[in-house]
Amino acid sequence: MKVSRKKANDSTLASVFGVVAGIGCAACIALGSALAHADPAKIALVLDRGGKDDKSFNTAAFRGATEAKQKLGIQLKEIEASDDNLFEPAMRSFARKKYDLIIGIGVAQSETVKKLAREMPGQKFAIVDAKVDAPNVASLLFEEHEGSYVVGYAAALKSKTDTVGFIGGMDIPLIRRFELAYLQGAKAAKPKIKTLVNYIGVTSEAWNNPTKAKELARSQYGRGADVIFVAAGASNNGAFDAAESERKYAIGVDSNQNWMKPGLILTSMLKRVDTAVYQIIEDTAKGKFTGGPRTFGLKNNGIDWAVDENNRNLFTEAEFKKINLVKADIIAGRIKVDDFYKMKK
Repeated sequence: MKVSRKKANDSTLASVFGVVAGIGCAACIALGSALAHADPAKIALVLDRGGKDDKSFNTAAFRGATEAKQKLGIQLKEIEASDDNLFEPAMRSFARKKYDLIIGIGVAQSETVKKLAREMPGQKFAIVDAKVDAPNVASLLFEEHEGSYVVGYAAALKSKTDTVGFIGGMDIPLIRRFELAYLQGAKAAKPKIKTLVNYIGVTSEAWNNPTKAKELARSQYGRGADVIFVAAGASNNGAFDAAESERKYAIGVDSNQNWMKPGLILTSMLKRVDTAVYQIIEDTAKGKFTGGPRTFGLKNNGIDWAVDENNRNLFTEAEFKKINLVKADIIAGRIKVDDFYKMKK
């Protein structure tokens, strides 16, 4: 049978176009597959002595990172440093493994981050509660004095003995910042109120010493305090046990700790470490990481006081309105909160 040259050419062209189309489709499929299986961002979280179960600062950081893992599909690896000397080797190990972002939780890690950021300019870091001036470091900072003033005001309003207490973890400028503003807020509510202050220690072990915190809390309650603000990481648990045994109030910190002793945790000074950690992870995963300071305060909901079903009925409507008015006045600049960082200079 004789085939015309035109039909033969048409057949050849169809075959050629079919091959090209096939190659094109295969390329599209391959590209789509590559995009679908792009490696997720690798995030490392270096926690301090309190660990991810401290129900406070580290727990909040871990919660934010875990939320990022669930929502953004990142790879997350966390390590709990039992000793401050482990910060540097842990971070170096993550850097060697090409982690996209290494996050140090706590001011104790600032020198390590500063050193490694200088040595490794291509490695991205984030540090919570410290400012490290380097283009590859995001410093996640909080206006904790604002929230401390608010809970100090609340403590004084609820005190029947006109005596309130403060227990800090490690005696460092950061916690002195909590103390100063808390006492200022208490005196704003009751100018003649008596205040008691203790610190658990001068090393990082202070963040995980509930026995000492319980001892100090019982002593303050015995000296007349009926509300104690505790800013001590995992050590808070001991102070809360003292509040339960003495049937007096305590105030939590960082995470919402109201649930731990319902009806006895007057409120918690919320520090949205979870939000800050989530945001820097999200930016990194989307290729939008930028170094420099990021500040979280009352104005952008990075700081607050906790109200929920566990403590709402501890306040009258009038007290509730007074406390929120204080919060609004701080945001508006009508109340100037003392800042230990600025006063010590």
